[in-house]
Amino acid sequence: MLSKLKKFMKKFLKNIFKSKKSIKLGLYGPPNGGKTTLANRICQDWLGENMGSVSNMAHETREIQIKEQITIKSKGKEITFNLVDTPGIATKIDYEEFMKLGMKSKMAKKRAKEATKGVIDAIKWLDDMDIVIIVLDATVDPYSQVNITIIGNLAARDIPVLILANKVDLKKANIKKVQAAFPQYDVIGISGKYGNNIDKFYEAVFKLSG
Repeated sequence: MLSKLKKFMKKFLKNIFKSKKSIKLGLYGPPNGGKTTLANRICQDWLGENMGSVSNMAHETREIQIKEQITIKSKGKEITFNLVDTPGIATKIDYEEFMKLGMKSKMAKKRAKEATKGVIDAIKWLDDMDIVIIVLDATVDPYSQVNITIIGNLAARDIPVLILANKVDLKKANIKKVQAAFPQYDVIGISGKYGNNIDKFYEAVFKLSG
């Protein structure tokens, strides 16, 4: 009973002060789903600058990155939020995988350690999010342990969620498979790299913030 009361009070106070603080919009998902590419797209669209560096190697983003006070506009409305780009969630991070890609042992171990800490921090930050955007690679099977872990962590929290099936510019992209995997959430197919359907994404953010 006490925990339910705490939960109610937290939600009640959150709603009261929501208009007085910047909304935190978090980008979550597995490594190489395109979170930072999307973050850069958003920042380029509204600030004229990038947020972070991208790489084909997993776990390029290993620390929480925040870009404050981004104001987006859609259909005569506007909303301001702090964009939080999180490290890719993984259930296992093995430094040997980095070595296979040509990285030396010392650097690979350092990267794996930083990536592991990044995953832990990303999960901790979930409680601070007002909106969560899950960015998935639409060319990859969505029925993975990592995705189930992310969804499981969100299911217990009262946070608005939107799933983006990213990389629709690629032939292997399968939006319907992503929709079938997570029917409880809205799914929008986009290309963070080229901006396909990015307006639909912005419109969805307005709906979630309302």
